[in-house]
Amino acid sequence: MKYLDEFRNPEVAHQILEQIRKTVTRPWVIMEICGGQTHSIIRNGIDQLLPPEITLVHGPGCPVCVTPLEIIDQAIAIASQPNVIFTSFGDMLRVPGSYKDLLKVKSEGFDVRTVYSPLEAVDLARNNPDKEVVFLAVGFETTAPGNAMAIHQAAKENLTNFSELVSHVLVPPAMEALLSSPENRVQGYLAAGHVCAVMGWWEYEPIAEKYKVPIVPTGFEPVDILEGLLIIIQQLEAGKHEVVNQYLRAVTREGNQPAQNLISEIFEITDRKWRGIGTIPASGLQIRPKYAAFDASLKFSVGDIQTNESPDCISGIILQGLKKPTECAAFGTTCTPAHPLGATMVSSEGACAAYHQYQRLRMPVS
Repeated sequence: MKYLDEFRNPEVAHQILEQIRKTVTRPWVIMEICGGQTHSIIRNGIDQLLPPEITLVHGPGCPVCVTPLEIIDQAIAIASQPNVIFTSFGDMLRVPGSYKDLLKVKSEGFDVRTVYSPLEAVDLARNNPDKEVVFLAVGFETTAPGNAMAIHQAAKENLTNFSELVSHVLVPPAMEALLSSPENRVQGYLAAGHVCAVMGWWEYEPIAEKYKVPIVPTGFEPVDILEGLLIIIQQLEAGKHEVVNQYLRAVTREGNQPAQNLISEIFEITDRKWRGIGTIPASGLQIRPKYAAFDASLKFSVGDIQTNESPDCISGIILQGLKKPTECAAFGTTCTPAHPLGATMVSSEGACAAYHQYQRLRMPVS
């Protein structure tokens, strides 16, 4: 725990907080992109320790939360077929579709399984040649290399009974979409450290320059987040807008080149719909035509499914940083982790789940 404990040191955290208090002179709105950072902020009470001039808003950096309803309904349709072994990470099983979730499909007797790696799904395909094995491949750039590797391995072994239902999304286009919105509140970004560990931070330089916002790739521990906030506030107060890497122990400017090469081999950039937000141009990945045989959406012809979103869920507004979870009328009443209306209450990285888990049941402190 040595290398974690130093980033959870309360004395260091309070020293950085004192620096923040001495630095800030006016109101600023800062968004953390990643849902993992959101949970760390709420779990450790960082938002309540900050001076009142600083408002933290929670961004769309939860891949489960932004997976479009159409993909969930497509997954349910595929999983409900008798010859299919449908696989996914566990939190996706509880995301509500239009009428039910994947756990309900499992309870109906279909073969829905939790896996911890897409390569487990490849192994299932290898060992069950009479079954179609489908993996629900969602996530940001962080999970893209593993999902690409699964297709690469399946192609290498000619496992024609393996496929992926893909809903990968990319962080930089989403950041630009929020900044270009007339309702934008964000003046600085804590960028997702694990995404930057794969992709580097060079992609953020033109965004910082174009929109005049500081962007700081940041880790997930309390000291990481406070240091990232301090760097942003120092820039805002000085009128600067640079990309500064806080997460030095994991992130370089160039990122992981072999991982990026693998992503590019298997996937290509496409427009992608984000649940609750809408379509963002060039913000997603899809399987290249060369590997179309491993595209479950083509193999099972589920592209024309119609969806039915809950009218009571405001997750899209929350994901854009325009409202906090406690400003939703359904929060904690008709929408709970046991009976979620939207994915932000389901995911282990969802803002609504964080507020509910850590008992932020009143109006948030600003």
